[in-house]
Amino acid sequence: MPYCDSSKTSVGETKKSAHFPRGSAFPFNPRVSPAMYSQSLPIRWGRSESKPIVALPLWKRSLDIACCLVAFPFFALCTLIAAVVIKTVAPGPIFFQQERVGFMGRRFKLYKFRTMHEGASTSSHQSHFAELVASKRPMQKLDAKGDSRLIPGGWLLRASGLDELPQIINVLRGEMSIVGPRPCIPYEFEQYTGWQRKRLNSAPGLTGLWQVSGKNRTTFDEMIQFDVTYSEKRSLGMDLSIILRTVPALCAQIGDTRKSRQAVQPKAAA
Repeated sequence: MPYCDSSKTSVGETKKSAHFPRGSAFPFNPRVSPAMYSQSLPIRWGRSESKPIVALPLWKRSLDIACCLVAFPFFALCTLIAAVVIKTVAPGPIFFQQERVGFMGRRFKLYKFRTMHEGASTSSHQSHFAELVASKRPMQKLDAKGDSRLIPGGWLLRASGLDELPQIINVLRGEMSIVGPRPCIPYEFEQYTGWQRKRLNSAPGLTGLWQVSGKNRTTFDEMIQFDVTYSEKRSLGMDLSIILRTVPALCAQIGDTRKSRQAVQPKAAA
């Protein structure tokens, strides 16, 4: 497996050199995200790590590419439909970009279909996240309470996961995987403890163990535990199982969100 090591030059600067054993799975390409290869990093969220840290094994990268190829026609169709719908109900860009924290704390731009009004504030989400962490309540999104920032129909796109389809681009770029912990927002990451940061020991994904194990019915600590467990025990069999369980989990999530919204509407009317 290829890896990079560091050595000191005469002027004290760090010089990187790459070594590739014969039969290596990937040739090194500096333009490709390092999440696709193995890296030699001194610290792995609080503990020493002398061996190269592998983000995406060959089997996982192969599964990602295969899933992207299968999903691409559906993604193209959804992009066309989303372009018409979003431009009609809420003028503005079709896609939404946001900085996220991925593997080992690396920052990258995540892509989604826009489901909120342009220029929507993040202050309500920040306070909602802090409340969820402190209260140990199930991690329901603001969508369930009737978030005013959402465009018409935006809650359905989010509950069904269709707004996440553009992240196929992130997967192809090696910044994400199909299966893995959801990438967090920088202000969320800043509140993580050392143990909670272990969830970043695996490349972030579109779906994951937490998503198919209750998601909005689980607490913040339970989410972290699911993600850490996946990072430590991931395998081809586990990934395939999670992919197969994703659609039923999304259907349950749509139902939960609809019920929550219906329960809030009568109170708002009163």
